[in-house]
Amino acid sequence: MKQIWIEKFGAPDVLKLKEAPDPTPASGEIRVRVEASGVTFADIMGRLGIYPDLPPIPVVPGYEVAGRVDAVGEGVDNSWIGRDVIAMTRFGGYSDVVCAPQAQIFARPDGMSAQDGAALPVNYITAWQLVVAMGGLKKGETMLVHSAGGGVGIAATQIAKHIGATVIGTASAGKHAALRELGCDHLIDYTREDFEARTREITGGRGVELILDAVGGESVKKGYRILAPTGRLGMFGASSMATGRTRNPLAMLSFAFQTPWFQFNPVSLMNENKGAFGVNVGHMWGETERIAGWFAEILDFWRRGVVRPQIARTFAFEEAGDAHEYIQSRGNLGKVLLIP
Repeated sequence: MKQIWIEKFGAPDVLKLKEAPDPTPASGEIRVRVEASGVTFADIMGRLGIYPDLPPIPVVPGYEVAGRVDAVGEGVDNSWIGRDVIAMTRFGGYSDVVCAPQAQIFARPDGMSAQDGAALPVNYITAWQLVVAMGGLKKGETMLVHSAGGGVGIAATQIAKHIGATVIGTASAGKHAALRELGCDHLIDYTREDFEARTREITGGRGVELILDAVGGESVKKGYRILAPTGRLGMFGASSMATGRTRNPLAMLSFAFQTPWFQFNPVSLMNENKGAFGVNVGHMWGETERIAGWFAEILDFWRRGVVRPQIARTFAFEEAGDAHEYIQSRGNLGKVLLIP
């Protein structure tokens, strides 16, 4: 099999393509011949050496794949063999063959491509947890989503529009037309506009009920100020720490210094009738039934046409470094995939 390894931290070109024997599924596992692997920002932070959950290097990154089952371990029904599936992997997803526990394998609906399948798990489960499970977004409320052109941003917009909410998105101007087509009601060009001032203008000074923030630092501080009464701030990333091709200690210090830690104390939250929460799907591996339930609803939304992943671009395994570079340059509108 082919695998992409992080053997040292650094720029995108540290990713190395290597070959290894195909794995044998252990008891309770299913083996998948991978047709597409998802790329996440967590993979990029892992490559930079700033992702705390990354196992000791060398390591194969990757959380999500889609493909076809070709073998099963002891205790797994042979009827899985030959089925098209989606698999969630706890690292190891940058491989053209993976083994995963049966609880992390989901049958692909009829008509769903491997590329759409690989684009769903991390982005849409994260969005579901942010918008529905913890954000509690309701019809008639307003949501501000940062990085609206990213995979989570697009997923969250689709879910929010189905609920009946208004969506404000931040993105560079070149993405605005496409994001309007994807459901954003209002757009803010974060490269030249202050999103705090523009959000107040759009909402007539009231603010918003839900903010999804993957940036961190100063963005969190400003976002908290524009929450309406009963507003919730959902944090799911720290992209402001990953500003270059290699680790940037100054960006990490800036993130820590600008994050408004003092505002998230119980007294402030009570007095202001605001809430703050965090989402990290990578820490939900023990919640298999809950994740399976959320994903079943997402797959039902896909069948009904409520959600459709937007594929920004695909890269060959040999181009994994280019895929990371592409995401870090903020060039993607939607999901980036690796194709074995």
